[in-house]
Amino acid sequence: MTLKYLSKEFYVNLLIIISIFLIDRISKIYVVNFNKEFIDEYLFSSSFLNITLVWNNGIAFGLLSIEENFYYNFITILIILIILILLFLISKARKFKKYSYLIIIGGGLGNLFDRIFYKAVPDFIDIYFSGFHWFIFNIADIFITLGVICLIYDEVFLEKKVDEK
Repeated sequence: MTLKYLSKEFYVNLLIIISIFLIDRISKIYVVNFNKEFIDEYLFSSSFLNITLVWNNGIAFGLLSIEENFYYNFITILIILIILILLFLISKARKFKKYSYLIIIGGGLGNLFDRIFYKAVPDFIDIYFSGFHWFIFNIADIFITLGVICLIYDEVFLEKKVDEK
């Protein structure tokens, strides 16, 4: 009964979140299955990029990797709370900021799914160039980072324009 009262905007928002979640899931399933067949082999390797599976039990980019269940569960609960707060903020946000939150939620749900079902997040994108080596990450991390960058852009450049008017 309540479904007929949901707006078109709700379905668009849901579609964005689900699309990002599915892109992330498909990429992780592909890499994990490839790794099961060809253990310890690179899916792709070049002079600046490797695609190889690493299981991350920390947060984004392998930060705060820990072995103890208490801390792992605490971080997982914290991630759930952040996603719930972002869902609340979507109801207050407009345009660019709202889509930034949606992108972060889509990526966050992708990594949360892995934390709950695998007790670790599969990371597989390994970038390096001329002695510089970045943390290994996944598609969900890309979306989360992109969403955060968009929020920073919104605060620095777009909010000023609203205040000037």
